[in-house]
Amino acid sequence: MDPGSLTNGVYHNKTLGFTCKIPEGWVLRTDEMNAPNENDESSAQLPAADKTSNESQPPATSKNPQAPPTRAQSARVLLAAFSRPPQVRGQEVNASIVIAAEPVATYPGLTDALQYLSLLTEVAQAQGFTMDEDPYEIAIGTRKLVRGDSHKDVGTRVMRQSTLAMLQHGYAVSFTVIAGTDDDLEELIDGLDFATGRAQPATK
Repeated sequence: MDPGSLTNGVYHNKTLGFTCKIPEGWVLRTDEMNAPNENDESSAQLPAADKTSNESQPPATSKNPQAPPTRAQSARVLLAAFSRPPQVRGQEVNASIVIAAEPVATYPGLTDALQYLSLLTEVAQAQGFTMDEDPYEIAIGTRKLVRGDSHKDVGTRVMRQSTLAMLQHGYAVSFTVIAGTDDDLEELIDGLDFATGRAQPATK
């Protein structure tokens, strides 16, 4: 899997044919989330909303420690970016962008993105998220994905999460964003673009 590259605040993945803008001042935790040592705090604490609450949770990706071991071992986090370091306390929801990919072969019988999103939705619901509506198709640039929106009450705040999913080059790919408001959530999703170029052949 192409790990992608970061240039001037924009993540590029030529194999999957997309770019993703990272807000200025955000911190990256991609390497930490891919760390093999699951006991390491930086790798185990996936996108947390806020350390002022015990309700902090990672998004619904297969790197979630609650996921079956086979999924956690096969998944690759391509990008993990946060509005502040996960261990730093704050009054607002810690917004985040997490892009992950795992082999479709991990799931026998998986044939479309909606099936994959349904699996991620189960993880989100197990974490206490409530789905806002049924999943729906969304077009971003030249690509169609399926999207699921959910929310979770965290003290006096509401954590909003959207996950977009697609299947490409034998991988199931998820784009999960977390924010404190709908406007902030949509702004993060607007930073995702598939119009900058065609997906390139996957390299081994």
